[in-house]
Amino acid sequence: MQVAGSLPRALLGAAALALVLGGCSFFDRGEDTEDRSVFDVAVGECFRAPEDITVELTELSQVPCTEPHEQEAYALVTYADSSATTKASGAASFPGVEALTAFAQGACAEEFEDYVGVDYRDSRLWFTYLLPSARGWEQDADRTTLCFITTTGEQLTRSVAGTGW
Repeated sequence: MQVAGSLPRALLGAAALALVLGGCSFFDRGEDTEDRSVFDVAVGECFRAPEDITVELTELSQVPCTEPHEQEAYALVTYADSSATTKASGAASFPGVEALTAFAQGACAEEFEDYVGVDYRDSRLWFTYLLPSARGWEQDADRTTLCFITTTGEQLTRSVAGTGW
């Protein structure tokens, strides 16, 4: 899955800093993490920020939500565009990163309030997402965008579900 995200433009620098710090192993990495395939992520699971920022992620470091973490999966949304062109096999062609990003920003924003209990624009939390990769899409294996609650560097020690943060 491809790494992507959506934060207000004014906070993009802070988010980039959080990703850089996460990429530089700023956060203490305990031994109680479990590598989880991005294809097996479930809503409500918590994760440490990836140590290495790459274009495509295949695994995330899952931790109990009571342990320090930076991200929490809050929605899995499937892209369905009836205007997408279809291949001879009948499968839809990869719609492109721009179309998937626009979809993810809207879908993840819509799901945020249902999970956290407050609109993302009124929250101290942010969201980011992982998009299906072109390769995964073309292999007809991946149509799901993963939406994650995230912070600008602060660690969480509980689930954010229903907190109204």
